[in-house]
Formats: sequence, C-alpha cells, structure tokens
Amino acid sequence: MKIKAQLAMVLNLDKCIGCHTCSIPCKNVWTNRKGAEYMWFNNVETKPGIGYPRKWENQELHKGGWVLRNGGLALRAGNKLRRLAGIFHNPDLPTIDDYYEPWTYDYEKLIDSPLKSHQPSLRPRSQLNDASMEITWGPNWEDDLAGVSETGGGDVNFDGLDTAAYLQFKRVFMLYLPRLCEHCLNPACVASCPSGALYKREEDGIVLVDQERCRGWRFCVSGCPYKKTYFNWKTGRAEKCIFCYPRTEAGLPTLCAHSCVGRIRYVGVLLYDVDRIREAASTADPKDLYPAQLDILLDPHDAKITAEAGRQGISENWLSAARRSPVYRLIREWRLALPLHPEFRTLPMVWYVPPLSPVSEIVDAQGVDPAIDGLRIPVAYLANLLTAGDEGPVRLALKRLAALRTHMRAERLKESFDSSVLDGVGLDPVAAAEMYRLLALAHYSERFVLPTAGRVDETTSTISQGSCGYP
Repeated sequence: MKIKAQLAMVLNLDKCIGCHTCSIPCKNVWTNRKGAEYMWFNNVETKPGIGYPRKWENQELHKGGWVLRNGGLALRAGNKLRRLAGIFHNPDLPTIDDYYEPWTYDYEKLIDSPLKSHQPSLRPRSQLNDASMEITWGPNWEDDLAGVSETGGGDVNFDGLDTAAYLQFKRVFMLYLPRLCEHCLNPACVASCPSGALYKREEDGIVLVDQERCRGWRFCVSGCPYKKTYFNWKTGRAEKCIFCYPRTEAGLPTLCAHSCVGRIRYVGVLLYDVDRIREAASTADPKDLYPAQLDILLDPHDAKITAEAGRQGISENWLSAARRSPVYRLIREWRLALPLHPEFRTLPMVWYVPPLSPVSEIVDAQGVDPAIDGLRIPVAYLANLLTAGDEGPVRLALKRLAALRTHMRAERLKESFDSSVLDGVGLDPVAAAEMYRLLALAHYSERFVLPTAGRVDETTSTISQGSCGYP
C-alpha cells in the first residue's frame, strides 16, 4: 500500500444560487491576459443544458477520458499511434465556437462621443481579431434555462428520460453546476500529453502544466473529459486551473471557495492508496466506479493507516488536517457528496452534494421515501450526472438531506419528531447535529482545513523571504 495525500473539494449544490461570484475572482487573477480571454478555469453552468464548451459531457463527440479496451484501461482518443497521426490536426479538439468567441466593446466611443440627440450605441468586437461580430454563444449562454428548449435535447444526462416531457414549461427543472478542474487521481490529460508537460504533484495531488515543456500539441485539451484544460493562442501553451496552489501552500483556500457567498464549498485533505488506482478505474461496470473510488480512500482516524502514512513521508500536519477534513466526512462518512461523471474513469477529486428540491410539505405528509420520488429534479437525471446512472447513492444522499431537514425543523419548532426517520437513513441525532452544523453553520476554519506546505530545504533563501530582517 502506497499512501498519498490529495487536496479535494466538495460543493453543496443544494445551496448554490448561481451568482458566479466564484468565477469572477478566478478570471481576474488567473486568466486576465492576452490569449486567455475565452478561458474560465471556474464556471457555473445551468442544468439542464449542454454547458461550456458545448456538449462537453458527450465523449462520443470529444473522445475524452478513459475506456476499457481489450480488458485494459485505455484513452478513449486511441493509442499513441492514432494520436501521433493527428498531431498536426487533432479531430477531437473543441473549436473556439464550442467555447465562444470572446468579445469586448469600444467604450471610448461611448465616453468620447460628441453631444447627440440619440444615445450612442456600442457594437461587440472580437478580442481575437478586433473585427465587428455577432454574439451567438457565450460562457454562460444557458444561464437560468435561457434557450434550454433549443439546447436541452443535447444534454446527455437525459439518457433514459423523456427529454421533451421534462423540458415542458410546467415540468422543467433547474440546478446550478459550478465546475473547475477535477485534479483527478487518474488524469487523462496527463496521460494524453506527448511532451510530458502535465503532471500531478506528489505532495498534494494538484495537476499542473510545465510551461517550459509544453509544445502546444493540445492533446490534453481533447483528453480531458471535463474540458478544463485550455490552449493559450498567444503563448502557444496549455493552461488550466492550478487549485490556487500559491494560496493552498499557505493554508488558504482557493479563490473560488474563499469568495463563495453561499458558503457551498469545502476544501480539505484525503488520503488514498495509489496502488489501487488502476484497479478502481478499471472496474467493469460504470455503476461500480463510485464505490470503487470510495474504497481507495483511506480512513485518517485509523491508527495503522496514519502510522504507515507517516513512515511513507506524509507529515503530521497533513495527517492532522486529514483527520479534521470536512471533505472526508461529506464523501466517506456521510456519503452525501458524489463525483462528477465517474464513468469517465479519471477518479475526480471535486465532489458534489446533490440538490434537494423544496419538499418539506411532502415529507411531512408522506414521509422521506415518497418525497424523494416526488422531487422536481428527477433522481435519474442526478444519477446520470453524478453516479454513472446508479440511483442508489443519489437516493441515499437525498434521503439523508430530507431527513435532516425534517429533524431540524421539528427541533427548531419544538415539535414531536419520529426518530425512525433518522434511523431509516442510518443517522442518529448526534450525527444529524454534526451534519447540520457543517452544512449550515460551519465557520471558515471548519469548511477549509488545509495544511501549510513543509519546508524542503531550510537553507533556501526564497523560503525565508520576508520572514527575517537584516543580520
């Protein structure tokens, strides 16, 4: 058993309000330069919809992620020979129109316009060639279901559902899906890169791009099934979310998590067994990928695990953070958080708590089980999004959320409460109180538990820069 530590994130979709406050600081800090105008390392999509870039979930079209081929794990895009044959023209690469052609406005015309009887107007201009353009798509074109009657049919999460029926005005549903790089345990982008420029950091599992080694082949872009690796057309290099590692190394959360006004994000440490990654990703049935991924996550409260992790070089401050990790509790203990499209076989490390529609009256009248089946958001849709179509884990998470709501509502209103509601979902009042605190009342230090980076060489001057004065 080889133990490694991984920084992971959980997003509570039940609380996301789609304000995009997470996207703006990320955009301003990391992609505010020439060649990166169309990049959004963090974006918030409205579901149902085809997202950004268009139809990113359709791997029959984009050939991202992994598949089982001849009994083994292989990139969906094909072997090295096939990729070498397309090294100067990658047929699986999304076009700029799939993202959107970035635009701006000539604001000087508005400011410097002479006095007129009519208000001056602005026309959009492309940030790629400065030509006048018509806007036909954008990074959040489907916001709040805009145009979903036209694009909703392309949402692959409707597999097994009557798409037209669920897009009718009276039955349509909506949820927000914030997305960033998954920093996967089995990243397809790393395996796709011919020059070896992409790599996964040993100390925290963050996936990065070595700008010196990158040759702009862009196989990482097509290889990533989540389409969170981008090509900078100005520098000719690949770029992606870096999980704000300058901040996480200092024990601070990512910008998207720090700025979230809904407090839906949790960041912490997970321990996992590296030796079992291939076995988990090679699970035959896609519906078994989620439990297989759970199985390689290790219990930080197990003395034998932590002792072995210490012997393998994981420091005590990382082990302490793993024991206090909010993401471990949400993912492994309570089984509330689920991975995004585990069928891509990348073993993603950004997890999601499924949204629970307002069903308090149904729960009071009918109980938890009928309420889950009466949700406006179909359980089958959430299962296609989060558990490769397996409704069992989604139902368990939703039932626990519904039972928690019922329990806390009765407690706050001093009403009688049937304890069998919690018993039926495997919870007790103590666990329910802890779950409620973390999901609703947790302080900053409880939502973000990140260890600081250790000093590799005490004599390195850059490490102690700013911490000492003149001798």
